[in-house]
Amino acid sequence: GREPNLWRSMFGGPAWKLDAATGQYYLHLFAVKQPDLNWENREVRSAVYDMMNWWLDRGVDGFRMDVINLIAKVQSDLVGDSPGFVMGDQVHDYLQEMNREVFAGRDADLITVGETPGATVDDAIRFTSSDRLELDMVFQFEHVGLDHGPRTKFDNVPLKLVDLKRSLGRWQSGLAESGWNSLYFGNHDQPRSVSRFGDDGQFRFESATLLAAILHLHRGTPYVYQGDEIGMTNAGFTTIGQYQDIESVNYYDEEIAAGASAAEIMESLAFRSRDNARTPVQWDASPGAGFTKGTPWLAITPNHTTINVAADRAAGSRSIFEFYRRLIALRHESPVVALGDFEMLEPEHPTLYAFTRSLGAETLLVVGNFSSELLELPLAVSGALVIGNYPDVTDVAGELRPWEVRVVRRG
Repeated sequence: GREPNLWRSMFGGPAWKLDAATGQYYLHLFAVKQPDLNWENREVRSAVYDMMNWWLDRGVDGFRMDVINLIAKVQSDLVGDSPGFVMGDQVHDYLQEMNREVFAGRDADLITVGETPGATVDDAIRFTSSDRLELDMVFQFEHVGLDHGPRTKFDNVPLKLVDLKRSLGRWQSGLAESGWNSLYFGNHDQPRSVSRFGDDGQFRFESATLLAAILHLHRGTPYVYQGDEIGMTNAGFTTIGQYQDIESVNYYDEEIAAGASAAEIMESLAFRSRDNARTPVQWDASPGAGFTKGTPWLAITPNHTTINVAADRAAGSRSIFEFYRRLIALRHESPVVALGDFEMLEPEHPTLYAFTRSLGAETLLVVGNFSSELLELPLAVSGALVIGNYPDVTDVAGELRPWEVRVVRRG
């Protein structure tokens, strides 16, 4: 026989693989070692629910559901027919059934977050509205696709801050009345946030803390990816042999076969590869970064000798980790962070990220400079400084220094 249709894997090549033992093809939208489950089969769904119940009985607090909007398939013969496996209507039936079979009747506070590439604000509302009993929140991909090229995500396009503000602002307003936002800049599938959105050289501390403040002070639940809390950077790999990520390796092989320059491919991977975020956490400056005394599966980032947990803890007022702790404490202390209304300010400014969070008589104003240049504030700023990443602020309305962020309380 032949493949049932011409779908392509997210990692390149056909999405179908012939199983020699059965003589049948199986679907893998991702790696060949990641077969897609057939959610149309009730026995398969029941097995998934049994597994989830087993883990909940052991005390876990919830689940992150990988690419959950791809589980309902509508078969088609079209090449790369995304509607054939993205956001099939039955996904909502499956999630509501999951709620009945797994979560209903449990007293514990549990959380569900679904990874949903391609989801729109309207999709997210449908997934997360409380009356539908599907998910608590989704991971949307809109803002992390803004610097992707038209052909592939490895074709790097300079990010425009205006586009980032427009995207995140749309999600803030779109889920203001129904649903809930998940907030993230980095995860295991994205390059390091300080290398991607900030300045991981001279202003690594400033840009890492600016990004942290912007993330934590939007409305929603912030997700911190391991290593971001100490400002870990991209890996700096120089040879294809250092990469383990199947997406990166497949891209390299396909581009080489098409006649592309190896140097240009490596430059793209150095910025974009998922392996940038998958290197071992850097605990200290020892040869194994405090992670291992052996040889890790993925190489340790060379700058671990200066960027590591021990060094950050010894950095005093320039500890990125301590800055994160202050942001988390503010969320617990001030209901405005969790519950306040969101308003984007100066949406067309090319380097200023400014917004307010308001609840009752209290307003927090956040202003951040997404550049390595001085920035004169184009809006009125007054109030008491709550958090900032420069130690010597004498005037909250004064010009912002490179990658400076100020959180000011009014009222």
